[in-house]
Amino acid sequence: MTVTGVDADSGGLGVRLNWLRAGVLGANDGVVSTAGLVVGVAGATQSSTVLLASGLAGLLAGALSMASGEYVSVSTQRDAEKAALETERRELAEQPVAELAELAGMFEERGLTPELAREVAEQLTERDALTAHARVELGIDPEQIVNPWHAAWASCAAFTVGATLPLLAIVLPPTDVRVPVTVCAVLCALVLTGWVGARLGEAPVRRSVVRNVVGGGLAMAVTYAAGYLIGSG
Repeated sequence: MTVTGVDADSGGLGVRLNWLRAGVLGANDGVVSTAGLVVGVAGATQSSTVLLASGLAGLLAGALSMASGEYVSVSTQRDAEKAALETERRELAEQPVAELAELAGMFEERGLTPELAREVAEQLTERDALTAHARVELGIDPEQIVNPWHAAWASCAAFTVGATLPLLAIVLPPTDVRVPVTVCAVLCALVLTGWVGARLGEAPVRRSVVRNVVGGGLAMAVTYAAGYLIGSG
């Protein structure tokens, strides 16, 4: 029972960390894509109305696109998990002895003695056979099936938060400093998201931050150059 309990706790922590990483990545996407858009438009025109309209359009389009994509992706995952649980439920009803032996075998593979593995499997089966098999065999917690609506809203919110920064940075400052202010604000935000993403993923911080900043800076440089060429043409 302790083995499954540890797995469940670790799985729950893993799910929470995955959600945090997804939120950071969504915010990062909002920062980079919206910054690239508004800086590119700023290269072509200094009209605050045009910058605000383009920035808002990019924010809304990006947030809705992220939400839609996440909804479809998580819905597919949810359907797969529900199908796997239904198959497991049917096998438990039709082959209880074989399923018990299979569960015990899995605990043996994790280092338990055959006797202890059998005892743990029997106790877990008596308590909740489906949950035991789902967690150990499938890596699924039946009580924590992913919700596509939650994922969609979270993705939409994360992107919106990230996109708001470059949008405000490009429309609020005076005309002659709006691009430098936006670039500085965006690069600072990318340092932060790179650092947080690296810490959550236990990856090298410096490499993640540099990659984030270089990628975002390059995106703004390219779009600004394109906008400038179009505006001066």
